Amino acid sequence: MLNNLHPPQGARHRRKRVGCGPGSGHGKTSTRGHKGAGARKGKEYDARFEGGQMPLYRKIPKRGFNNPTRKEFEIINLGDIERVKLTGTVNPESFKKVGLYKKNIPIKILSTGEITVPIVIQAHAISQSALKKLEKIGGKFEKIS
Repeated sequence: MLNNLHPPQGARHRRKRVGCGPGSGHGKTSTRGHKGAGARKGKEYDARFEGGQMPLYRKIPKRGFNNPTRKEFEIINLGDIERVKLTGTVNPESFKKVGLYKKNIPIKILSTGEITVPIVIQAHAISQSALKKLEKIGGKFEKIS
């Protein structure tokens, strides 16, 4: 019967009666200690506060330079274009179709790998060595903005 159900032994805790005199075990300062922010009402610690211990974010070394105007590119190598056997004029849509272009950011062509088929590549940027390889086999690069 539902009215006979009881929680398992030890599963019920007595309510902490705070500020009810010394007999409660939580009297006088009501478990808040003496003075300080923790003793005041409305205490709110910053998420980074670690009780006066040196916070983790201050211990970790801050190194290097993060360029706020850095331009990020999706990298596609000439070898990748050869591997997926793209021909004719290749552009971001054809790269996306074969799975070489996933993020929606500008594309840069790099020279890793070899290319044997002369193609016209339409991309946002290309490295000098990739451009030399492409022009050597009769291909062309068209910059898109």
